[in-house]
Amino acid sequence: METIEKKEVKTWNLDPSHSSVHFAVKHMVISQTKGVFQNYRLNVESNGLEFTDATIELEIDVNSINTNSSDMDNHLRSADFFDAEKFPMIHFISTSMTKVNDEDYVLKGDLTIKDITKPIEFKVSYGGQLLDPWGNIRAGFTLESSVDRFDYGLTWNALLEAGGAMVGKSVKLMAEIEVVTPK
Repeated sequence: METIEKKEVKTWNLDPSHSSVHFAVKHMVISQTKGVFQNYRLNVESNGLEFTDATIELEIDVNSINTNSSDMDNHLRSADFFDAEKFPMIHFISTSMTKVNDEDYVLKGDLTIKDITKPIEFKVSYGGQLLDPWGNIRAGFTLESSVDRFDYGLTWNALLEAGGAMVGKSVKLMAEIEVVTPK
């Protein structure tokens, strides 16, 4: 009779000092505006130390948006964009995490902005794992994707006299994530 070995479920905690969630969008066709979300919560559970089929939940506080411009931040929080008073959180829940090779994964899940949920796929670069000086295991990831902001009801725009739109439709989503778990 074959024995099935059950791997221990590992809970990974976010290291906020070495992590960030950020975005970039075209501004006036000629440049990119970048910003970060300063407050977010991440829950990661894996099957042992492997991340294949890990479960990942991310909750982002819209009010923590920071583009280094208070006027722009306030406009992004307004009903023209995120409507943070009515929809204060952005949610992501994974549906699968698939290993492509030792350094690359594909993370699929559902992204909810303004109560609109759509599937999304992230390209994930896996930085690896190591044992830190305090006896914990650390893992690092870089995630990248893009969304059409109109799909989530973020439709405000202004046309430029010279042609084109003030704000691009495609938004690049990026994250640098470092997680830690006891050995």
